[in-house]
Amino acid sequence: MPRSLSSALLLTFFAAVSAAAESQDSTASPPPAETKKPKKVWTNEDIPARGAVSVVGDAKNKPKPDSSKPANAQYVASVRKQLDKLQGEISDIGKQLVDLKNFSSGEPSASASGVQLNKAYQREPIEVQMRALQDKKKDLESKVDALLDEARKKGVDSSQLR
Repeated sequence: MPRSLSSALLLTFFAAVSAAAESQDSTASPPPAETKKPKKVWTNEDIPARGAVSVVGDAKNKPKPDSSKPANAQYVASVRKQLDKLQGEISDIGKQLVDLKNFSSGEPSASASGVQLNKAYQREPIEVQMRALQDKKKDLESKVDALLDEARKKGVDSSQLR
């Protein structure tokens, strides 16, 4: 019993204190409200009065025309030859992938002309062979991209490599 009595007294005490604090707040005058300036909205008519307007870019910072000499014809021919070789390898891998897909689905391969004497027996599953070919294809494509980037950095236009 003494606990319930003490807890009831505590609740009554807190209620009285909070009511007294609220009555003091209501009798005190509210602080003066701060007057905020309305934000200025700029229109086209205000722009000439403000002065020069910043435009993207600056006449001083314009890129200079490319005055470098044209790319070396021998270098362009070399890059073109390398690109042709890589593209040929990529297309061969694409044909091999098609053959493996056809074989795995039970269809005859596109190059099926009987026994291929220059091919060795593969012990790897078809999925592993396909994954290896796809990885090789990605590697060749990254080499092509690197070669094109290098040529671009040396001033060779992509139209020259076609």
